[in-house]
Amino acid sequence: MEFFCGTGLKRPVRLSEETREFAWRSLHGQYGDEAWKTMDVSVDDIPGITELDAEEQYSYCIDAIARNAPLRLIEEEKICGAATLGRAICHQVPLLYNGQVVFGSVSHLTLDFAAVLKIGINGLAEKINREGVYPYSKYLRRIIHSMRIWHTRYLAAEREHNPEIADMLLHVPFGTPTSFREAVQSLWFTFAFTRLCGNWPGIGRIDEILEPFLQADLQDGKLTLDEAREILAHFFIKGCEWIRSESPAGTGDAQHYQNIVLAGTNEAGVDVTGDVTYLVLDIMEELPIGDFPITVRLHDKTDPKLLRRVAEVIRYGSGVIAVYNEPLILRALEKVGYDPVEARNFANDGCWEVQIPGKTDFGYLPFDSYTMLMRDVLGVGCEHKAYESWDEILNAFYNRIREHVDGTFIGVRDSMLTKDETGAWQWKQYGGPAQVVSLFEGGCIENGRGYYNGGTKYIVRSPHIGGAPDAGNSLYAIRKLVYEDKLVTLPELLDILEADWEGYETLRQTAMNKYVYYGNDNPDADAVTAGILNFFADAVLAHAAETPLKFIPGVSTFGRQVDWLEQRTASPFGMKKNTILAGNCSPTPGTDLEGATAIIKSYCRADLEKQINGAALDIKLHPTAVQGENGLAALEALLTGFVDLGGYFMQVDVIDAEVLKEAQKNPEAYKTLSVRVSGWNARFVTLCPTWQDMIIQRTATGI
Repeated sequence: MEFFCGTGLKRPVRLSEETREFAWRSLHGQYGDEAWKTMDVSVDDIPGITELDAEEQYSYCIDAIARNAPLRLIEEEKICGAATLGRAICHQVPLLYNGQVVFGSVSHLTLDFAAVLKIGINGLAEKINREGVYPYSKYLRRIIHSMRIWHTRYLAAEREHNPEIADMLLHVPFGTPTSFREAVQSLWFTFAFTRLCGNWPGIGRIDEILEPFLQADLQDGKLTLDEAREILAHFFIKGCEWIRSESPAGTGDAQHYQNIVLAGTNEAGVDVTGDVTYLVLDIMEELPIGDFPITVRLHDKTDPKLLRRVAEVIRYGSGVIAVYNEPLILRALEKVGYDPVEARNFANDGCWEVQIPGKTDFGYLPFDSYTMLMRDVLGVGCEHKAYESWDEILNAFYNRIREHVDGTFIGVRDSMLTKDETGAWQWKQYGGPAQVVSLFEGGCIENGRGYYNGGTKYIVRSPHIGGAPDAGNSLYAIRKLVYEDKLVTLPELLDILEADWEGYETLRQTAMNKYVYYGNDNPDADAVTAGILNFFADAVLAHAAETPLKFIPGVSTFGRQVDWLEQRTASPFGMKKNTILAGNCSPTPGTDLEGATAIIKSYCRADLEKQINGAALDIKLHPTAVQGENGLAALEALLTGFVDLGGYFMQVDVIDAEVLKEAQKNPEAYKTLSVRVSGWNARFVTLCPTWQDMIIQRTATGI
């Protein structure tokens, strides 16, 4: 059995044939199809439920899920537990009352799974009992009770089906693991329960969490690395259980935010890279699993062995492996008041936005700065604005960004906070019930407040600027065309943009080809985009100390450049209206001509340390650029240079656009072809044509 690789490389075979067959079935939708057959459970038969408040209703709903969700027992699996209700795949609590969805669910968070392995669910129960003077504590006890019901059902079923798994369930996740396999079982079972209830959490630092258990088993001779790889592979295979054989085309089928972070330093400043780190990379190299986007934390002392291994796995394509610049991120977090020790535990929210696992309530607030420039500042599509100089345009744009940021802050503040009679800030109830995630978020037990009621230590709302490279290119083109080369006046240019460049093809070609835009290591052009990013960050951070809320900046589009198509006008740098433009912090497609190294240099001209919540750079490499020993060495140098130059987050995909075009024509032959979309991966054939075209049009560069 051979798994497809979009770069033409032959995948290594380390896992057993039985495990590989299990992966094949999961990746081709057998278990996702099963989940879709049972979408949800009902609480219609619970008398008086409509008379209860929302928190009470939620408790009954989770209890009903635990009692009635189908169990899934698979002959080959080495760990058990499954999120078997299809509505959870839709990001909803899979429960109906009178045929209607009752509650939404939670994502963009990473839970404190490490605590479950350290003290077990019983340890959490004891903690609630110690701290349980709060009315909210009863709901957390009920979640544990519901989880115990689900666990008891699995234990009884596995006693008949697989006594070896049943023996593990006697210990975990309620007790603490005594072996590596029990640790993997405990982690998966807890994760699966949260998913069963509709939530989409990230995993976090899986190597740091599991490494002590693996080392203990290796030292005692209970396990070999090959056996450990088999066990861990089942965790990843089971994480594909929401794949359907025929997913409706859209934004992709693997965006459930179950991200994993590898390597980097721990609270003591010691690098956590270990055998688990390399086992994860082995599994990603062998199996085309895109459901767990992985980010590796790099720093100036990263082991060259790890750097080489990361490059080797990236070379297989699928966009699964991304990298963080750890030292820059730690400095950024400390500057806005994160505890320096806790900051070292940073992971992400499911895409790349940095947060502290199990201590963070996070939300982001995206906006399109390109449309803001073209519509509000220049008046394209409405009343044209007049400016005497380019600096006047730039200042008007900056003022518009500040107005947007200030308005966003006031709106968020007033929806989440209020002042008491002493003038002190107090949290409101700013969201619905979220008891399942509250159980695994530090602070909620201690202060008796829910996840959406100020329960967590860090409560973050992050404005995210989109379209900054497009706005930067537009401003740069205006400066060149109008004020320096004087090829056209500003009123004439605005009329031309209204006409979508119709009748001005020569000038359009000049705008597109005469000037060197962001992404080509041109300090002059890069300074404009960098200036936008820096000004935006400063405008956000101006509010950072005003309330207990962490109001911090970030950069992203997450594919919204597709959603923004209809509102996007023709651009001064030659793009026609309704064109898909830049993703995240990456160059506008078609404007980057000098290769990946030049892109990174342009990106790093902004002060990315100010983008506290993240600034993602997408790099697409052609397979020929990373072939052989020279290609690997070049890719290693690219990763090292990214850190040295001050990058934040980079996701690299190695793919030939011709392969993607073939997949469009013959999707049945490319079922497992995974690509990096934005903060997530997806099987290419599950993207709609517009999204597929967006992936194809990204420029494949050399290094």
